[in-house]
Amino acid sequence: MTVFDDELQQLKEKILKMGSLVEDALKNSIQALVDRDNAVARRVIDSDRVVNTLDVEIDEESIRLIALRQPMAGDLRFITTAMKITTDLERMGDLAVNIAERAIELNEEPILKPYIDIPRMREIAQGMMRDALDAFVRKDKRLAMDVIMRDDEVDDLKHEVLKELAFFMAQDPATVYRAMKISFVAQYLERLADHATNIAEMVIYLVEGKIIRHMVPPAEAAESE
Repeated sequence: MTVFDDELQQLKEKILKMGSLVEDALKNSIQALVDRDNAVARRVIDSDRVVNTLDVEIDEESIRLIALRQPMAGDLRFITTAMKITTDLERMGDLAVNIAERAIELNEEPILKPYIDIPRMREIAQGMMRDALDAFVRKDKRLAMDVIMRDDEVDDLKHEVLKELAFFMAQDPATVYRAMKISFVAQYLERLADHATNIAEMVIYLVEGKIIRHMVPPAEAAESE
């Protein structure tokens, strides 16, 4: 293994570390909501500093490698993909913090209803993120495409949550504050899934050198295999 290969491996390991931290933050933010645990929510908020630090380190290292190593073709795509992925991971970390903040606010109020679809949205979004990073490591186009196609599941669940919350607000205006906070959580989870989709799209760019963002509906792309 050359020195440059070792540097690329270290870059990949930092991305995976960042991904693991964001995954934990997402899981814990929903746990804080469901279990009404403010201490867990505050740990999520505090942990975001580590994610932000890694984001900066990865960008700086990527720029250094481009400037000093002048990578070509696949190596250059790998580094530019790494920079895009960390941007999405950093934003996912911010969204986990947003969920934790809403959890603290909701935990001060009587529970509106048992959380059913929200944890399910978290489970799907977290699985998408994990699989998108796995696809990145393995350069697995099929797994990346599978991640993209799962985004609709999160969208559908969000619409169900919002529909149910609208019913609560229409029945009792006293529920509006809590219902709005829960709707924010559902929207944050939808955006988390969107960022996981972005990562999967960048994996396809890494493998094929082709940008599919805003271009190919997932179902059509799958049929063209």
